[in-house]
Amino acid sequence: MSTSAMRVPDPGWTDPECPVARTLDLVGDRWSLLVIRDAMDGARSFTEFQRRTGIARNILADRLRRLIAQGLLAQHTAPSGRRQEYVLTDAGRDLFPVILTLRQWGERHAFAPGETHSVLVDRHGIPVPEVTPTGADGTPLDTGTTLVRKTR
Repeated sequence: MSTSAMRVPDPGWTDPECPVARTLDLVGDRWSLLVIRDAMDGARSFTEFQRRTGIARNILADRLRRLIAQGLLAQHTAPSGRRQEYVLTDAGRDLFPVILTLRQWGERHAFAPGETHSVLVDRHGIPVPEVTPTGADGTPLDTGTTLVRKTR
C-alpha cells in the first residue's frame, strides 16, 4: 500500500487541492529538509544529524518524530544493537530530485561567482548534470510551457 493510500486527509492542509502546498506542509521547514539531505548523505544516528546540522536537540527530536510519522524516515535498531538509527523510506528517497533541484538552484543563485561550495558528484566523481524538466516529447519545460489543471 502506498503512503498516499494510507494518509488520512488533514483538515489543516494549507491548500488541500495543491500538491506543492501539501508537500510543504509535510517537509517545508528547513530542518526537515536538512535532515532528509543528511540521511541521503549517509547520516543515521541522532548524534550525526545534530553534528551535521547544528540543530538543537529538542527540535531535532521533534523533526525526526514528524518525519517518521509522515513515512519519510523509519527507525531501526542499529546493527550494534546499542542505539537507534534512522533510514530513509521509499517516500523519503523519492525526495532526492527535490533536494537535487534545490541544490542546483542554490548553486546558481545563493553563492557569489567563484564562491566555494560543495558539489554533488556521481559514483564516478563526476559532477551531477543540471536537471531540466522535459515534456513527453523531450522539449524543456518551464513556467511558460506548463499550466495547472484542476482535477475532479
